[in-house]
Amino acid sequence: QDAGLQARIEREMRVREGACRLLAACSRAEQALDAARSLLVCDARVLACMAELQRRQEAQVLRRAQRRSSDGGPQERVSCTGTVAITDIRIPLMWKDTQHFKNKGGVAESPRHAVFCLLRLGSEIVDTEMVLVDRSVTDVCFEAPAVFREASPAFRLRVEVYSCCAAEESCRVGGGAAGTQVGPRGLAGRISGSLGRSAGRRARAALDTSPRGDAGASGTAAATSPPVTTVSSVSLSGPKYQLLAHTSLTLDDVQDGFRTHDLTITATGE
Repeated sequence: QDAGLQARIEREMRVREGACRLLAACSRAEQALDAARSLLVCDARVLACMAELQRRQEAQVLRRAQRRSSDGGPQERVSCTGTVAITDIRIPLMWKDTQHFKNKGGVAESPRHAVFCLLRLGSEIVDTEMVLVDRSVTDVCFEAPAVFREASPAFRLRVEVYSCCAAEESCRVGGGAAGTQVGPRGLAGRISGSLGRSAGRRARAALDTSPRGDAGASGTAAATSPPVTTVSSVSLSGPKYQLLAHTSLTLDDVQDGFRTHDLTITATGE
């Protein structure tokens, strides 16, 4: 199992290197936004795998200590894991009437925002597609299913919503200074309630170039997971996603059909 986590870390580090090269070479805003999303997802997966490795090592040490002290007593039973899936995520947007109808029938001048979701359960992380929204959009929809195959009975599935202004000047890359970026506060206000050691050293060295965000990991590794890395690298200019909102789901939330959940708004930008 540890070898599998090491392989996942190595694979994500290779993907991360490719995302960094792509981000530096992008000439279009949408390409840069997608590359920045890939970079953020890779960082989150590497940190989640590292946290899971640490958790397993600590659990192994604890089991050895318990075996020595129990003198052959009954072994503790371990619960089986199961599969959890979430699909058809829909986030309604609330716009002021003056904003929603301002450019109806004319050329839209409102800034667009790139939005995607990151779903975390233990060391498993799934991301949605990136969608672009402006004031003409009333719902953000992510229809593709996200499947987690190692969910414990006490699982905690964290759903995070990230956004970034899609203005051309805020997506400039290639070593130049990053443009002035509009923060996600305006968009946040419009969302209504719904919804191996060598590898570790490489990962830490790579991730040290990016400042940490505010969103912690969830699931069984929540206690040991470092904060989530955002794509605000000091060595890379370009789009910078910010955590917009989040919510957490447990076994009590599992059901067939749709259910409404409240989102906690976390954005701090103006």
